[in-house]
Amino acid sequence: MVMEKPTTALILAGGKGERLRPLTDNRPKPMVLVNGKPIIQYQLEWLRDNSINKAFLLTGYLHNVINDYFASQPVNGLDVRCIKEKSPLGRGGAFKHGYYEAGLNDSLVYASNGDIYTNISFDDLCAVHSNEQAMATIALTPMVSQYGVVDTNEDTVTGFREKPLLPYWINSGAYLLNKETIELFPDIGDHETKVFPDLAQEGKLAALKSHAFWRSLETIKDLDIIGEFLNTNQN
Repeated sequence: MVMEKPTTALILAGGKGERLRPLTDNRPKPMVLVNGKPIIQYQLEWLRDNSINKAFLLTGYLHNVINDYFASQPVNGLDVRCIKEKSPLGRGGAFKHGYYEAGLNDSLVYASNGDIYTNISFDDLCAVHSNEQAMATIALTPMVSQYGVVDTNEDTVTGFREKPLLPYWINSGAYLLNKETIELFPDIGDHETKVFPDLAQEGKLAALKSHAFWRSLETIKDLDIIGEFLNTNQN
């Protein structure tokens, strides 16, 4: 089977980032700077280096900030455009609206949250989607405990582990979506409420389990962790 790769990305970029204030008082969350560059730009460059040649940023809050930035500082090799929601549509509604508003007819697209940083293997994600003949594929990342764990043997403490990995996987917010799946998304609402559970029941939802670096930008601590990773792993 020939592995299909998408050439178009839909990226949610309208988040307010309440917990990141005051950094988000004058910019949407995906535009928060990490080591001097908007976090969404790292994702765009990562997509550009894979098979993506068009990216549609699905904006809302402070649309002009993100639109003006990429109009004046384009990503070389990538056609970046913004599509503004007139009112909040939810994640699933935003993906569906963006797909049709952009006039797309792609059989497969990459879709994601705009406030994440990851270096998962794009090829592995596409391979799983093709091999499983899925209607949608989710990139999963290990769940990390929010707290340190105390190991015991009956009533004796035997050790401590600082925020270990738990035996669960969480949604990274990065997907491959068939056109037929986007058509099922609600006009307003979330795709994980009904569409994804229904696909899972039908055996049409695949998953890539990846131990690659992943972080969602929710707090100042996340900002520091992503920045430290970049300092260590990028030239």
